[in-house]
Amino acid sequence: MQPFSIVIHGGAGTILKSDMTPELEKAYLNGLEAALLLGFSALEKGESAINAIISAIKLLEDNILFNAGRGAVFTKKGVQEMDAAIMDGKTLAAGSVAGVRNVMNPIDLANEVMMHSNHVFLSGKGANDYAIKQGVKLMPDEYFFSKFRYDQWKEIRDSDSYSLDHTHQDLAEFFKDKKFGTVGAVACDQFGNIAAATSTGGMTNKKYGRIGDSPIIGAGTYANNNTCAISCTGHGELFIRAVAAYDVSALIEYKGLSLQDAMNFVVHDKLKKINGEGGMIGIDAQANTAMVFNSAGMYRAMKHSNGTQEISIYKAS
Repeated sequence: MQPFSIVIHGGAGTILKSDMTPELEKAYLNGLEAALLLGFSALEKGESAINAIISAIKLLEDNILFNAGRGAVFTKKGVQEMDAAIMDGKTLAAGSVAGVRNVMNPIDLANEVMMHSNHVFLSGKGANDYAIKQGVKLMPDEYFFSKFRYDQWKEIRDSDSYSLDHTHQDLAEFFKDKKFGTVGAVACDQFGNIAAATSTGGMTNKKYGRIGDSPIIGAGTYANNNTCAISCTGHGELFIRAVAAYDVSALIEYKGLSLQDAMNFVVHDKLKKINGEGGMIGIDAQANTAMVFNSAGMYRAMKHSNGTQEISIYKAS
């Protein structure tokens, strides 16, 4: 048995302690801890990295605080359209879905695509049809409704604006503070296999079937046992242009960088040069972990079999 670990995130952006109530901060920390411990428990039992990250992601999708699954934001049409991806570092198998409706846990559907569809990426109605065929659990629109998400959308639904955040603040703050509400997980199991998964509700008031980086293999999600597993959160358009997740892998494979150094370069150099804000979590097959972001904060947590654990929101002072 080798060392094992898991890392999760719940989004990044302008997340400041001064804007957070003690009750809300506690709720976020509790949500992160519950998902972290559930995923780590799977690893402790000898389950695969894939199983561990699915269990962690599903708990975050079920938590209305996070912009994924039940907490997904409203589109221009006043509905939820969700994206998710998963990748197995052992086999390079991957599954992605985009623009799906009423799927309780989009990560389950992405996994079904990876395991049973003979495809990698399904979108829209076709992805929903596949969910029905595979028996993936669907929920009515009411399940995905939350008052603060609705109020957030209502403020901008009659404009051409869109928002990258999930915020609880007033309208002035709404436009100033960006919070990228993706959730993600990466894990290394007892057998040295790694995996990555990401799930999101995208942008508030998004139009035209917009898809961000989360479900795009190599942009927002990537895993390869020979290098690393990465899940990103940020302004998706910039992460797509930077091919951010795969670029970390390439720096490790071709330049011999460590996980931490490769992630630091992509987040603090490459992305910043094109005004790409956000962050990423990463892991390698030796169970090394990293959590890197260039924004004011990132909801994040990690736990290692050596006893190390961290659950944080804000940038270290």
